Order: sequence, then structure tokens, then C-alpha cells
Amino acid sequence: MRARIGLAIVLVLLVSQFALAVEPIRVGVYEPMTGNMAAGGQMTVEGINLAHELYPEVLGRPIQLFLVDNRSDQVESANAVARLIEHDKVSAIIGTYGSSNAIAGSDVAERHGIPVLATSATNPMVTQGKDYSFRTCFIDPFQGEVMANYTYNHLGLTKAALMVDVAADYSVGLANFFVATFEELGGEIVSQMRYQTGDQEFTAQLTEIIARGAEVLFIPGYFGDAALIARQLRDLGSDIQILGGDALDAPELMTIGGDAVEGLSISSFFSVEAPQTEETRIFAEAFQAKYGQLPNAMAALGYDSYMIIRDAIERAGSNDPQAIRDALAATKDFPAVTGNTTLNEHGDAVKDAVILQVQNGEFRYLTTVPAK
Repeated sequence: MRARIGLAIVLVLLVSQFALAVEPIRVGVYEPMTGNMAAGGQMTVEGINLAHELYPEVLGRPIQLFLVDNRSDQVESANAVARLIEHDKVSAIIGTYGSSNAIAGSDVAERHGIPVLATSATNPMVTQGKDYSFRTCFIDPFQGEVMANYTYNHLGLTKAALMVDVAADYSVGLANFFVATFEELGGEIVSQMRYQTGDQEFTAQLTEIIARGAEVLFIPGYFGDAALIARQLRDLGSDIQILGGDALDAPELMTIGGDAVEGLSISSFFSVEAPQTEETRIFAEAFQAKYGQLPNAMAALGYDSYMIIRDAIERAGSNDPQAIRDALAATKDFPAVTGNTTLNEHGDAVKDAVILQVQNGEFRYLTTVPAK
């Protein structure tokens, strides 16, 4: 009898150890799957899902992803992160597209001590003053400087106007950094016009911009609004050069904007025409095989974010949030799709920018601007 009891105990222990060994590591994802930023969120999730498909395990355990739609909204972003932490019990979080969403979500993650890795949120406030907030992308001070230099030094344009979405932290921040560098270079800001996310009519602002003699219009906003602005600018008969930031990097810009966005140039994170690492080739081929099209920057950053989180878990040797946080903070020269990635003392990625231009209805690579 004792032998049988002893055997039973051994079997229970073995089963328990096996169950523990295969218990998944839970990683949260919050992205805008609906709302005005849905295209950006959906592209990002495609990259995350591809990375998970190719690398589904870490530490001999499966990675389980939990996706919550933040609905392109700050309050919903905060709620999404709270749900991932309190209900889904995740050890780390990936997200999100949209700086305002990322600021709201990272505030919640900070209070709970859960590391969160933003995908494409470039506003400095996403990580500022936070110990558990990181990002895979460069930040707006660098991006604003890149585009101001491109405008003044490469294009030779000295009179700039801006259309700024005052309801979006990303737009306001990027506008300020562009203006500071452009004026420092000797350029003149002839007009800064305001609008709010979701506005449909921009004729009054654009008429004023044309009247002020602007040579270039910088739109530090999102793709949907920028496409409408471009169409209305061209309808007014203006051929002013149009420039923008990374949030214009979406096929929807061309779908909505049509011929009006031809020649438009932007700063972004990635181009399949300028591979950065061996992983870039693996990613591009796998993405095209899975989705039937070439990847863009948002998908690349989603892929990279998953891979950096996975790498941090592996280096931490556990799914303990504090250990993952410490491993993320130590990330150096990670061979990401969007270029070797080091996270600095603020949790921000130090990496190159690329400049893309719409040519024949698609973004084409122009040049790379090294990180500073």
C-alpha cells in the first residue's frame, strides 16, 4: 500500500512539474483595431502575429498573446492595459500605435509595475519619467530635426507652413520639434494652422497658407487627415511641396489621397528597399508569403517589438515582470528588422530614420539618416 501511495505521489509531482514547464508566458498587446487609427494598429498586429508564428516559444514555454482593441482612444487605451494586467495576468505588454494612446496606456502599466514596449509611438512623453516604459521606435525630436534638415538643406525650401492636429500629442510635439530646427537653420515659418482629428474641411486654413507664400507644407498628423488635406490643397490649384512624419506611412494615404499625394515625402522607420539586418530579409519574405504584399514600417515595428520582448524574457530567464523590465533596459544592438536597436537610459530606441516618397502610388526609398 505504501509503495502505491509513494508511486502516486511521484506521479503527481511529475505531472505538476510538466504542467509548470508548459505553462504559457502571457504577453499583452493593445492596439487600435477600430477607430480612426485602425489601419495603423492592424498593420502593427500583422507584424506581431508573424513574429509569434515564427518564434512561438521562449524558455521552452509557449508565448500566449492577448490582444485588446484600444479603439483609437486614450481612455480605452488605459482600460485595455488595465484589463491585460488585471484580467489576463500578462507579464509584459506590446503597444501601441498613436502617442496619445501610448501615454495613457503606459501610465497604467507604470502604476502596476508591468513593462510595456511601445511600437511606433514617438512622442517623448511616452517614456518620460517612467521606469517600465520603453519603445522600439525613434522619437520626435530626432524625426523633427530630420525633416527640417531635409526641407531646408536638401530641398532648399525656406518658407514653411504647418497643419497641426491640436487634439493629438504626436502632432503637436512633432510640429514643435520641426519648427525649432527649421528656424534654427534659418528657415521661416509663415503659418501654423490648426485642426482637430476627424475634421473634414480644411479649405480656410489652406487658403491662408497659400496666401502667406509657403513653399512647403509640413503635416505632422495621421494618414487619413493628411490625405484629405493634400486633396483639398491640390483642388485649390497649389503645387506646394507636402511633407510629413511616420504616421503618414500607410497604404491608406494613397488610397484616400490618390494623385494629390504624389511626390509627398515622409520620415519613417523602415523600407524593404534598404534592408538593415539579416532578419529584415527573413521578415520581408515571410510577410509577403503570409499576407501577399510587402511589409511597411508599422508591421516591421510590430515584429521587432515582439522579438525584443521575447529576447528580454530569454535574457531574464523568467516571466517575472521586474526581471523582464531590467532586461529590456539592458537591450543593446539587438538585430531588429528596422535596424540594430539599443534602448537608451530613457527607454527610447536609438536608430536610423529613412525618408520615403510617394512615387506612382507607393512609397519608395530615398535615403537613410543616421541616428544621433
